[in-house]
Amino acid sequence: MRIKRLAALGVALCALSAWGQNNTVDEVIWLVGDDPILRSDVEAERLNAELSGQQVDESSFCNIAEMIAVQKLFLHQADIDSIEVSETEVIAEVNNRENLYLQNFGSKERIEQFTKKTMRQLRESWKEPIRNGLRMRNMQEKLVGNLKVTPAEVREYFKHVPEDSLPTVPTQVEVQIITQTPEVPRAEVERVEGLLREYARRVNSGESEFSTLAMLYSQDGSARNGGELGYMNRTALDPAFANVAFSLTDPKKVSKIVKSEYGYHIIQLIGRQGDKVNVRHILLKPEVPQKEIDVCIDRLDSIATAIKDGTFTFEDGATFISDDKDTRNNHGIMVNVNSEMGSRTSRFEMQDLPQDVAKVVDTLEVGQVSRAFLMHRDNGQEVCAIVKVKSRIDRHVANLQEDFQLLKEYVLGKRREEKVEQWIKDKLKTTYVRINPELKTCGFKYSGWVK
Repeated sequence: MRIKRLAALGVALCALSAWGQNNTVDEVIWLVGDDPILRSDVEAERLNAELSGQQVDESSFCNIAEMIAVQKLFLHQADIDSIEVSETEVIAEVNNRENLYLQNFGSKERIEQFTKKTMRQLRESWKEPIRNGLRMRNMQEKLVGNLKVTPAEVREYFKHVPEDSLPTVPTQVEVQIITQTPEVPRAEVERVEGLLREYARRVNSGESEFSTLAMLYSQDGSARNGGELGYMNRTALDPAFANVAFSLTDPKKVSKIVKSEYGYHIIQLIGRQGDKVNVRHILLKPEVPQKEIDVCIDRLDSIATAIKDGTFTFEDGATFISDDKDTRNNHGIMVNVNSEMGSRTSRFEMQDLPQDVAKVVDTLEVGQVSRAFLMHRDNGQEVCAIVKVKSRIDRHVANLQEDFQLLKEYVLGKRREEKVEQWIKDKLKTTYVRINPELKTCGFKYSGWVK
């Protein structure tokens, strides 16, 4: 490893010495330790930012170059601390980026025409930068993950903040929900199971490759990667799916059919690493006939009418009628989870609600129960729902009485930011840096780059 890094440093220094010769197609514009940053690296990131719909101006080259340099500081530390990310996380982010491009360009053909690359080439080119970005994020989380603030610290912090500097809280709502899932006819389940059995037969007989069938027929995002999920531990998977995935021993065989909250699967083992398993799968989702959706909608409309008539309360309906596992034990109150901050609250800004719910909530007064509507869960499942607006807090300047959790997150975010910035400043004191002279006029966020 050390020999390879020294070789890279030698190549980088040769490129640096060639600046004045005007005979290089690409060039090293920055050295962080013995890790070079090429001009093409910065241009590629700038193009990605532009294609993703971000504002790009004259200062972008300097900003992006510094962002890559900071990333290299964290990646070096991540190497030392053996911090990795799963292929599943990388593929998920690749899919997100592709979807963002599609939103901005409208079609794959237009993307390929503009970039002069196929979508397959683009996806491959994104993987390594995305992997590095995720490793950097995890390294930062390791630095700040144990930071906490007490209520006294929050009060003390805002005691000295002028009122006109306090954050403004957008309109927030508390929402209760009752859901019911339309019934899938047995004939439709049998159709899906028959297809999966046929796919399994084709793989087991050697007639087809599992990955090929996954790309052609799977209704999961992993289809783009031949159904491969990457190494994952048991808790990251649906329990029923995990039980079968972790029981597989022969990579040449296909599992029995597995039903999960996402639909029906067949699974093939790829490999194991400690307490993690890597598998391929094909997911098929039974189609729900419109007549079953209509029956479900009518049933929930009757429930909404009974609630409005006082036959029983919305809370009782959520507890005894709803099949929403996340809210039925909480009187139907939806919970807004901030995984980054590790917080949970019943308050939602409208943009944070599921889109189907937000459209309905926007038409309701406090205490009003909606008519039944169809909504799509994150897992793609269609369910019928009714909602009630429990409370609405209008836009206002944050205060400790109403917005303590938000202000606590604000202070914690500031503390995290300060710790990360101090780590970067300290790291720069002990890291060799050499910058192309043209970049020394950039207004960098961290002054330690230019020594």
